[in-house]
Amino acid sequence: MNREKIHLSTIDENAHRVAAEYGLGLEIAEFCTPWLLDTEFSQADPVIREKMKCSRRFVLHAPFSEMFPCAIDPKVRQVTAERFRQVIAVAGRYGISKIVAHGGYNPRIYFPIWYTEQSVLFWREFVSQIPEGMVFCLENVFEEEPEMLAEIVRQVHDPRIRMCLDVGHVNAYSHIPAAQWLESCAELIEHFHIHNNHSSRDSHSQLWEGNLPMRQLLSSMEEKCPNATWTLEIPDGAPSVRWLLEEGLCG
Repeated sequence: MNREKIHLSTIDENAHRVAAEYGLGLEIAEFCTPWLLDTEFSQADPVIREKMKCSRRFVLHAPFSEMFPCAIDPKVRQVTAERFRQVIAVAGRYGISKIVAHGGYNPRIYFPIWYTEQSVLFWREFVSQIPEGMVFCLENVFEEEPEMLAEIVRQVHDPRIRMCLDVGHVNAYSHIPAAQWLESCAELIEHFHIHNNHSSRDSHSQLWEGNLPMRQLLSSMEEKCPNATWTLEIPDGAPSVRWLLEEGLCG
């Protein structure tokens, strides 16, 4: 795995320092907190720009709290679209062309068929507002099966809508192994979130701390999606960076 494709999430407060040390990119996670797009943007902006001095490669994570592009209520979809327009504007200011956004699925609210149908309606309408050359990568969280997101991306059928496969979320919330998700969705994947867990909860653990066969899985991800980028989404990313190097999985 070429380290130029690897990013560290700023859920790790030291991500920018580690990225600078190892020549990695950065995934800006601050805007997962949606009010930073509004009243607190002026305070957040200089802090983020200072972190961005560590690299020239970036991904931006969109807010996800109460963001439901799959909503049945059209007014909820309007709020979601407004937030995503704000994210596009911020990404433009920072020169970032890759955005990660959650699909919004909640198994206690949506039947899978509703989730797919309403998501396709939202993204077909919204995609024209995404600038050419920018891509939204739809990330799995509670989706139980790979077809749920894959079908959305296939039906929207636009290069500005792709997938972010979060293998830790798969391990915590899906009965289908991550390797099978990869096999089903490889041609749709633009970005990966990688972290491990023991299937009992979404712990965002180090790459070797869990029951995901991470060495085998990472090799398969590299083989099947050679152009995809990656983010270590771990609160303390440095040990996993060193593990990748020690295991010969990163060069």
